Amino acid sequence: MSALTADIGRFIADLSPNRIPPEAMAVARLGFIDCIGTMIAGRGEDAVGILRSTLAPPAGPASIAFSSATAPAPEAAWINGVAAHALDYDDVALRGHPSTVLVPAILAEAEALDASGLDMLVAYVAGYETWAELFRRDSGLLHKKGWHPTGLYGAVGAAAAVAKLHRLDAGKAAIAVALGASQSAGLMANFGTMTKPFHAGRAAHAGIIAARLAGAGFTAATDALEHPQGFLHAVSPDGTEDRAGEAHLGEHWALLTQGLGIKKYPTCYCTHRAIDGILDLMGTSPTRADEVKQVTVKISDYFATVLRNHAPDTGLAAKFSIEFAIASGIVARRVGLRELTDEFVRRPEIQALMARVRTVTTGEYDPALPGAAFADQVTVETTDGRVLDGAPVARATGHPTRPLAEAQIYDKFADCLEAGATDIPAATLFARLKALETMPARALARAG
Repeated sequence: MSALTADIGRFIADLSPNRIPPEAMAVARLGFIDCIGTMIAGRGEDAVGILRSTLAPPAGPASIAFSSATAPAPEAAWINGVAAHALDYDDVALRGHPSTVLVPAILAEAEALDASGLDMLVAYVAGYETWAELFRRDSGLLHKKGWHPTGLYGAVGAAAAVAKLHRLDAGKAAIAVALGASQSAGLMANFGTMTKPFHAGRAAHAGIIAARLAGAGFTAATDALEHPQGFLHAVSPDGTEDRAGEAHLGEHWALLTQGLGIKKYPTCYCTHRAIDGILDLMGTSPTRADEVKQVTVKISDYFATVLRNHAPDTGLAAKFSIEFAIASGIVARRVGLRELTDEFVRRPEIQALMARVRTVTTGEYDPALPGAAFADQVTVETTDGRVLDGAPVARATGHPTRPLAEAQIYDKFADCLEAGATDIPAATLFARLKALETMPARALARAG
């Protein structure tokens, strides 16, 4: 049997910038850019304010969501992780949201350690590749079991990333990973509530605590991942996990093969292909809401399970509603931050149109996108008898095979900073992050 936990510990300890392909570093840098933008945009959300007031952290070395407020690194990572995921606008990969856990953990601890931007990028690679190693070992769909992969894989990935920041040796890095595994949590039943972003923030916090404890001599099982009663078997939906295979770490870079999907819309990623479809269809065949008799959306049964809110009445719940995504696409011709408000969701024409959206599901999955159909498709039937078939959409805009142009990435970043009312000009912060290798962690959040 592979000594997976120990192998990951060795990978973390041995990882150095010269071993990482430049293209992988570029993906890591993109993760920081997108996550920091969504973190700033989400910093005013109620979930962030409630958590911050409840924790009531004292001042510390880490910034809170690029504001003038500071906190100790564990609490800053917790708050910032909630902010980054609060709008569900952050990047996606590996069945979860890697950057929304890794970036808050790395950023907060890097500020505390006065680490460099290069250190931060290497730590991100360590965390992402660890997450990917766990992801590839189970073909089961964690959401069907009720798990939120971001909370489960994220605590382990964040522990790996922060262990790298602390330059832990192989043995202590393995213990940090084991400690992260015992802090993994997140239930899908809480999607559409403040608790979903709480999963991300808590995982970021767990990563810092795990690495700090391991560095101080705390003990944990060095087979915690692969043990018969360890992480992989405990979370496996079907008991099909691979606990014995050799690790691929440092040989096949998941950052290059899996990459990051940058969200174009601030909704659950399971809605994105259908949103692309309805917006394209409305572009070629404009249709008013009162002209729609019925809309049929063909998606996978897995996507339908995740999109649990069929008649949402809040912006938060609407993020997990295919009915809302379609209604917004028809009424507003867009699905953006301005539409994900309680007021817009409750508009009579939106509520009426959501009731005319039905889903047709399939259990045939694209092997390259576990849980996704080979394509999603939208069909609109009008009151005058027309049938408007949208084109099948196999990859959402922003998927690594359909990447956003740099101008689009910047536009999203600037919109996020405007939504978050930051004092740092978008162009200034974007330039800092584009040159992250050369920036001290503590310089990123400075004003001006």
